Formats: sequence, C-alpha cells, structure tokens
Amino acid sequence: MPKLKTHSGAKKRFKMTKNGKVKHMSIYRRHRLTQRSTKRKRALRMPAYADHTNVRAVKLLMPYSK
Repeated sequence: MPKLKTHSGAKKRFKMTKNGKVKHMSIYRRHRLTQRSTKRKRALRMPAYADHTNVRAVKLLMPYSK
C-alpha cells in the first residue's frame, strides 16, 4: 500500500503533543491589534489546543503524527 501524504497546510499550522492533543497558535493575532488590550494580546501569544470535535479531522490530514 502506498504511503499517505501529509497535508502541507496542516503540517504548518498544527503540532501533535505526546498525549495526542493538537496544538496550534492562537487566532486573532494578525490585524486590528490596536483595538485589543495589551493583556488580551499577551494572552494570545500562548499556543492553544484544538477542540475535541476537530482533533479527528486534523489527525486525518497528518497521518504519521503521533
């Protein structure tokens, strides 16, 4: 059986943790940052984890991740 290809957009956006969670960078950090408070922008620097409803879809796009 041939190898499966990893989705190139998904591999740039998501990382898998050892426990099987899907980690990604926080959203709302691209533009219109003057409207957001410094506290909010600082909190958005931290990575976020995908919701359990989306984990299966991401894992299908990245078949060889853990």
